[in-house]
Parts: sequence; C-alpha cells; structure tokens
Amino acid sequence: MTQAFDIVVVGAGMVGAALATGLGQAGFSVAVVDRAPPPSFNPDERPDIRVSALSAGSERYLDTLGAWQAIRQMRATPYRRLAVWDETRHPLQTLIPGRLAEVAFDACELGAPHLGHIVENSITQQALWQSAEAEPSVTLVHGQGVASLQQDQHSATVTLDDGQTLTAALIIGADGARSRVRELAGIGTTRNQYSQQAMVISVRYQGSVEDITWQGFLPSGPRAFLPLHTAGDNHPGESWASLVWYDAPDELARLKSLDNAELMAEIQSGFPADLPPLTHIDRKASFPIARQHAKHYFAGRVVLAGDAAHTINPLAGQGVNLGFQDAQCLQMLMREAKRAGEDLSSERWLAPYEQQRRPANHRMMMTMDLFYHLFSNRIPPVHLLRNLGLGAARALPFARNRVARYAMGIDDELPAVIRQLASRLPGLGQL
Repeated sequence: MTQAFDIVVVGAGMVGAALATGLGQAGFSVAVVDRAPPPSFNPDERPDIRVSALSAGSERYLDTLGAWQAIRQMRATPYRRLAVWDETRHPLQTLIPGRLAEVAFDACELGAPHLGHIVENSITQQALWQSAEAEPSVTLVHGQGVASLQQDQHSATVTLDDGQTLTAALIIGADGARSRVRELAGIGTTRNQYSQQAMVISVRYQGSVEDITWQGFLPSGPRAFLPLHTAGDNHPGESWASLVWYDAPDELARLKSLDNAELMAEIQSGFPADLPPLTHIDRKASFPIARQHAKHYFAGRVVLAGDAAHTINPLAGQGVNLGFQDAQCLQMLMREAKRAGEDLSSERWLAPYEQQRRPANHRMMMTMDLFYHLFSNRIPPVHLLRNLGLGAARALPFARNRVARYAMGIDDELPAVIRQLASRLPGLGQL
C-alpha cells in the first residue's frame, strides 16, 4: 500500500516532531516515521535521565507550536543564573585572585525573567507529539524504520520495514546523528571524536529547587549541575538534579562500575564544593561525544535537520536549540515555496536553508570547541589565558551579556573576539 504526502519526516524526536507540527500548521500533509513508540508521562515517575537546556528562543518557538504550555504543565525548571569557573589547581593560579576565575550570567542583567529552562527530553517530545496529533494533516507512523529510499524528478519514496511505501515531494531526515536517511541519500559527514566522554547521573539532593546551572572546568573535563524539579511528598525537602561528568573513557568506566554509595563519595569529592548534599543516585549512563557535520544539508529531494545535519560538543546543551532553529528556518522556506506554487525540493528553497543554517551551526561548533581546547589541558600559558578570559568576562558585563543573549537565541552573532579566537582552532575551517 502506498500513501502520498507533501512531506515525510523521518524521526519523531524533538526536532522531527516540531517540524511535523509546524509544517502541519502551514497546511502541508505530513507523515512522521519513527521506530520508537509514542512517549508517555507519569508525574509520579522519576525524571528522564536525558535533559536539555532549552533557550528562551526555543521556548518562543515551542509556544508557536502549541507545545510550551503542555511542557510547563508537566515539568520544566527555569534557571535564572549560569555560572562558569576554572577548578584547575596550578602554581600560576596564585598570580590571579580566585574570584577572577569565575563568571556568572544573570537574567536580571538582561532584563529577562530567566535564561532558559531545564526540561526532560521525553517531556518536550511528548508535548510535541500531542501538538502534531492535533493537526489533522499530520499522520504519525510509529514502530517502523526506513528500509529504502528512491528519488526521481517527480517525487521521493520511502519503503518502511513492514513494506508499506510513502511518497512525497520532500523527505526530511531528522533521525539523529546516525541518520539512516542521510546514509540512503549518500550524504557524507566530517567527524571529530573527542578524547573525553560524558556521564550523566540523575540524583536527588537535600534542598529546594535551585535557580542556577553551573559548570566547573577541570583538565579532565567539566563537571556540571542542572537543577530539576522537587522530589515531591515521598521525599520531603529534596529535589532532583542532573549531573554531567566529562572524563576519559577508562575513568568513566571505572565510575560506572562502582555501587551507588561508592559513586556518591566520588561525586562529592570530585565535584565543586557548590554541589548540594546528595541523598540518592537514581540512574547513570555514559556516551561518547563528537563534533559531526554533514557535507551537504540536502541532496535531491532529501534535506537534513537537527543531529542528522550536525552534532556539537554538549558543553552548554545547545544541540537541541540548534535543531529547533533548523526547523524554524526550514518551515519558513517551505511556506514560501508553497505560496509560490513551486517544488518543495527546488534548490531555490533548499540552498537558502543551508546557506543560513550551516554558518550558524558552524559558529556554535567553534564556540564549544574554543571552550574545549581552552579548558581541557594543563598547559600553564593556556591556564593563565583562560583565567584572564574569565576575569575579563566578569569585568566586562557588555561582552558577557552578548554571549548570554546569543546562547538564549536573542542575538544571531557572537562577539567578534569569540569568533576570532574560535576561527583559529585547528580543523574547524573544513566544517
């Protein structure tokens, strides 16, 4: 059986579900295909171990899709402050007062109620699924993957695992870093595997929900704290949080092998003193981190969005925000193509998408790599440089706030000094 649509979106994660919703709102007939079952939410369950820091710009976008209110009704934790500091101990550090090696971003200085929200990925995805299901022109197909893809001058056809076929003018690959659609379309990638990995740990701590997220940088990698919601009546006076520990793969393997009591002791000694007292470790998981960029964002009737097009170092949790920016840009161009009565796969519309999104995604890659190279080493001159940099950011609120506005999705450009420093890093010019 063959079904015809205007657009087929492969991947119903956060970015794919957002695209389906926005395109459905624009009047397109859309099919969304994903192997996973529909997400669910139980307010009494422990939090999802996967969380994202949604920027103010992403919140506005989700609100236009009708998903933000649903997210707020489930769970979302606003953060009003973000702190970054250098935890490395070195003799050169005595040359600089310790207070200069820390910088904090505060929503009050930006005239904003908050910098963003920490939200469990499953909650964002479920809210977007609900928004997509509310659109009469959107069809959700779950439990199926894409087995094959064919294209010709008139349409593209995907064959699913169960043999059913879907035809469309355009196929959107939003199926993650290991995108099957990207592979079938013959689009290559450039990839840089970092020496570090990241371990995410879901914990409870004693105290109320905090309004700050922070990262302390060590040569082995940063240690980060992301506040979540209250632990509820079953654990009075406690709150949930997500911790991120970046380190060498062997060290993370050792930490994962520990029982919870041993791991808690390692966390309390290895994390900055700002970490509130932990009461419980719920879950832990580790994953490799890599910078990856598709060599092209489109080929024929296939276009990529989100992690299928680019992945970045997750230092500041900007990956999903970049994906939502991809979705907004692509939706706008597809609306224009529809209004003009033209083929949705025309280079007239897909080339501007790549021309707008590739440089923006590249800039964020450069920024994350700048932090990675500056902080993940013990070289004395670099140690001094990063402390001076943090001190300058503390002393120059205008520059500091420009960075914050960029991360929040308010400004489109990074400060010139950040762009210049990042452009000097090895390997980024080819991305």
